[in-house]
Amino acid sequence: MDEDTAPLILTLGLDAETQAWLESMRRAHFPPARNLVPAHVTLFHALPGEHAKEIQGVLAAEAAALPPSRVRVGPARSLGRGVALEIGAPVVSTLRERLAERWRPWLTAQDRQRWRPHATVQNKVSPDQARALLLALSAMLPAREARAETLLLWRYRGGPWEAVERIPFAAEAYPREVMV
Repeated sequence: MDEDTAPLILTLGLDAETQAWLESMRRAHFPPARNLVPAHVTLFHALPGEHAKEIQGVLAAEAAALPPSRVRVGPARSLGRGVALEIGAPVVSTLRERLAERWRPWLTAQDRQRWRPHATVQNKVSPDQARALLLALSAMLPAREARAETLLLWRYRGGPWEAVERIPFAAEAYPREVMV
């Protein structure tokens, strides 16, 4: 049987209320013809599909040792031809650093860059449209609290992503968590 070599994408799963809100923001501002995937916070853009079982094992062990954690969503920031909401996620940032070190030989140039977590709500529009949305969101949208609850693994096959696995953070909560 042939191994599936389609690349894997790893994203962060947020609480249902925040995910629904991000989806509504994306529907409102993302060009509909280009809005093929759900709102997401990408941890890795292209992990090697042929190593899926090993990757899934590592993710299961890591997620089992982490509790759901607080995340800050916002403020808005410019992507040039779009707008994203910054994500402040210290626990997830530490996890991503561990995974990046472990998977360094597999990482693309994009995934070796410093991680700047965000959820894109608009992309591939004119710079003027992007600036207008950035100004509007900056004026009216305070940062909000959310929860990182899962890791989501996807396959990229050239169009909409194919869900592979949902891996919940399963440890007991931290005694006193600091919001960032």
